[in-house]
Amino acid sequence: MKTIGITTTVPIEVLLAAGYKVIDLNNLFVTASDYLDYIDLAERDGFPKSSCAWIKGIYGACLKHSIAELVGVVEGDCSNTKALIEVLEAKGIKVYPFSFPHSHSLEDVKSSIDKFMKAFNVDYHDVESTRKRLSSIRSLTGKLDELTYIEGKVTGFENHLYQVMSSDFDGDPDSFEALLQTKLEEFSSRQPVYQKLRLGYIGVPPMTCDLYEYVEKFGAHFVYNEVQREFTFPRSYNAENIYLQYYDYTYPYDIGFRLKEIKSQINVRRLDGIIHYTQAFCYRAIEDIIIKSKLDIPVLTIEGDKLNHLDSRTKLRLEAFLDMLSDMKEADL
Repeated sequence: MKTIGITTTVPIEVLLAAGYKVIDLNNLFVTASDYLDYIDLAERDGFPKSSCAWIKGIYGACLKHSIAELVGVVEGDCSNTKALIEVLEAKGIKVYPFSFPHSHSLEDVKSSIDKFMKAFNVDYHDVESTRKRLSSIRSLTGKLDELTYIEGKVTGFENHLYQVMSSDFDGDPDSFEALLQTKLEEFSSRQPVYQKLRLGYIGVPPMTCDLYEYVEKFGAHFVYNEVQREFTFPRSYNAENIYLQYYDYTYPYDIGFRLKEIKSQINVRRLDGIIHYTQAFCYRAIEDIIIKSKLDIPVLTIEGDKLNHLDSRTKLRLEAFLDMLSDMKEADL
């Protein structure tokens, strides 16, 4: 089976229908024990220090794992991806660009996906058949999410992990489905743990995954992971076809569209506060201005760069924020 890398979530149904094994290079990079080597490789090849660690990590993962074909999202994700794929093309890697159109019109979304299907020589019926197969797997991540925010049996990190893995189904949809079924049985048998504070995480998945464990020391629990949940397409069961499914996918479109779903989940999950994670040198950090002006619950913004663990300053800021939320909650009782 041929392998193809992706720089972020794309219409994976097309790639699977074309017979590919799909690998999300973000996941390869961030889970590697030698992840800093991926960044160093990119910097040795000329990537500037002031560029995003994720872009450098994707580049390093692509080369270290000998990825010969790649789908790069050139509109609707990282603004640096266009330059990244140009460098990779110069290295001899076959690149397929894909766009989530800025217009966010259904007509333009359909046109982009149709071009994607044509590039891989697959037809609509094969793609829809694959989409229906994946829907049953995605429904399992929905159950895992409910075990997190309704029953309190899944940790914030576990919720993050298995939803992030949905971007490429861990390279094998059948094996991933079996893994989720096993984990759901394990999680369902647990005793619930209810923390005092209910947190939401918004923004790109973090480099600093110890964030989830750290907040638990202060009686807090992440019960919402925004972008990670979007990777699972939680509303896909309402979509009549692949075009509507990817039209409804919030992450690649404007912040106003994302905020509608975030506000809905704040209410559904009864959140006390939001942690907004931004990546150093990422344009999305500017959106924090709008986020803080539009959300009516406390928001703490933290920034990550190369480290895969929280630094001391960020820990102090988190502790102070959680103390404030705790005081506010007690005052409301």
